[in-house]
Amino acid sequence: MAWPSHLPPPDPLVVKELTARQEELREQVILQKPDFQLNWLAGCDSSFIGENILSVFVLLKYPELELMEKVYHYGPVELPYIPGFLAFREAPNLVKAYAQLQQKPDLIMVDGHGIAHPRRLGIASQLGVLLNKPTLGVAKKVLTGKYEEPAPVKGSITPLTHRGEQIGNVIRTKDKVKPVFVSPGHLMDLETATAIALKTALKHKLPEPTRLADHYAEVFKAEVR
Repeated sequence: MAWPSHLPPPDPLVVKELTARQEELREQVILQKPDFQLNWLAGCDSSFIGENILSVFVLLKYPELELMEKVYHYGPVELPYIPGFLAFREAPNLVKAYAQLQQKPDLIMVDGHGIAHPRRLGIASQLGVLLNKPTLGVAKKVLTGKYEEPAPVKGSITPLTHRGEQIGNVIRTKDKVKPVFVSPGHLMDLETATAIALKTALKHKLPEPTRLADHYAEVFKAEVR
């Protein structure tokens, strides 16, 4: 990733510390078929507002997808922007928002990537390790890897690969609409992550958990402003 020309270069010591911490967290990621009964499904999303961050969690009853809770945390960003380490800017505030949920979920769907990351530690994987919770990532844009465009009908899937390894699936969640990029985060496997993303994509491009988290991020932005 190229460093933005308008920003001062990052502190090499900070980069070294973050790289070591990222590797430490990556080694804790477990990819496996989930061993839980899915009754409560959360979605989360973060938005940056100047030097602050707004993180939202919504809680849905599964499989009805009925919205049961919506919470947020708003606070200062603790780390400057460094390409490849965005999750370190988002994760602390997401953890604080998660703490406000009265009912903890069985699974968290994150607006972002899981292992579909150059170093296999996107925000969904990092958050899963920090919370010790099963997670999966649903992203609107590819971060790394190659793929063939899936067929234009809902349910079409193609693999997302990087360095000879499948790191996610590219899924058409709505006819003739741009696909989403699904990858396991933590305590999750790609097959299950893909199935849940498709089951929860009702009328929209985004599955309901991340769609609602994105919607309430806009609602709560008005409150914090």
